[in-house]
Amino acid sequence: MRKRILERYSRTNDGEVIIDIAAARIADLYDDFDKHAPYLKKELDQGLVEYIIDSVREIGKEPFLVQVSLAAPVNEPVVCRVQTSLHNYFLYLKELEARDLRRLMRTSLVLFVVGVAILTASVWVNARPSVREVVLGKVVAEGLTIAAWVALWEALAMFLVNWAPHRRLITMYERIAKADVRFVEVPHEAEA
Repeated sequence: MRKRILERYSRTNDGEVIIDIAAARIADLYDDFDKHAPYLKKELDQGLVEYIIDSVREIGKEPFLVQVSLAAPVNEPVVCRVQTSLHNYFLYLKELEARDLRRLMRTSLVLFVVGVAILTASVWVNARPSVREVVLGKVVAEGLTIAAWVALWEALAMFLVNWAPHRRLITMYERIAKADVRFVEVPHEAEA
């Protein structure tokens, strides 16, 4: 299946997969809400970002480059600014994802510490002979035990289940940020 997916993409002479982006002009790569900002500070068009991310997911671990096919010629300073803005945008996404991962780790750690503290209290309460003789004492002791295991389970599950997707996204954004970006001019006849 992967081979058929990879056949959809062109390759360079070096075997790199080409993620081709066609645009009439440079401004089409960016969101319209910040029209007056320089390219280095503009937000990329969300459709473009999703297309690049989906393409990188499709090609897997294959080496790739991003090729921007434009109908209008662009000069070298604009090309450099756009290349830098593409790299910076995906580094920005990487930082956002890393921040979310750190938040997840902190929450997991707090839940784990709370779980251990409640478990310690549960063991202490259950060790008291006077607690076993009173119905309310038994209920509190069992409640502490259950609360401790729930907190510990939630901490472990949160870490084990959510950690890997964050790491994959961080790695993917870093790959995209490091990818070569090249520009080619497509003749006007090829637009149709």
